Amino acid sequence: MSKTRSSTVAGLLLASLLGTGVACADDMLGSYVARISDRDHQASDGYALDSAAQMVRQDRANWHKFHRRDSDDEGDDWFGTNSDRADLQRMLERGGAMSSSTRRAIVNGEPLIQVDVYSNSVRVSILEN
Repeated sequence: MSKTRSSTVAGLLLASLLGTGVACADDMLGSYVARISDRDHQASDGYALDSAAQMVRQDRANWHKFHRRDSDDEGDDWFGTNSDRADLQRMLERGGAMSSSTRRAIVNGEPLIQVDVYSNSVRVSILEN
């Protein structure tokens, strides 16, 4: 094999390995299930929330801080502090965190959701409308 070809192959191998490392950088940490109920549609001080991201964040505040839990709610190991819940909301507001139909279901109803938690993102899906 020529020196140029060896360098090209080595470069492609390195790029491939680095690409794999980047793909693994967002490892799945776990999941939890929650019912987004009417109480999650309101902020702690009573005003109406208007986005799905805010409602999912409020669900975690109700679980961790206020102990207002729906019977379908599960605990989580990631969103126990206000700062962690602010990070959750930011991740929920990114594209790809939830589909537009999932957002609508949360804002307009009381769905049962599953939140898959990754090291740098979250993904929300509807289990039951």
